[in-house]
Amino acid sequence: MDLVLKLRELRRMSGLSQKEAALSSGLGEKTLSSFETGERISAIKLSQLLALLAVYDVTPVEFFGGKVEADVFGELERLSPCELQFIRDLRALPERARGHVEAKLADVIEMALAFSAPTRLRAVR
Repeated sequence: MDLVLKLRELRRMSGLSQKEAALSSGLGEKTLSSFETGERISAIKLSQLLALLAVYDVTPVEFFGGKVEADVFGELERLSPCELQFIRDLRALPERARGHVEAKLADVIEMALAFSAPTRLRAVR
C-alpha cells in the first residue's frame, strides 16, 4: 500500500475530516489534501508525517511495518457484498457527483439514526 493511500485511510479510520486532521497536526488543509491526492507527497517533511501519525495515534513502526494495511484489509473483510458493491459504484462516479451522493447519504444516515434512537415518552398527567 502506498504512502498516499495509507495517509488517506488512516484519516478516514480515525473519523476525521481533512480540516480536523490538518488543524490537529498543525498542517494547512490544502497541504494535507495535496498529500492525500499524491500531488505533493514527494515534498512531505518528516516532521509533517510524524505530526499526522501522532494525530492518528500510529507510530512510524506501525505505519511502515504493515499495521495500517492489516487494519484496512481487516475492515474490508467485514464488509458485506452489498456494501462492497456500493463502494465500487460510488467510486465509479465522477468526483463531483460522488461528492453530492456522499452528502445526501450522510443526511439519510443521520435521519435514520435519529429515527432509530430510543424515544422518551412524556408522562401523561
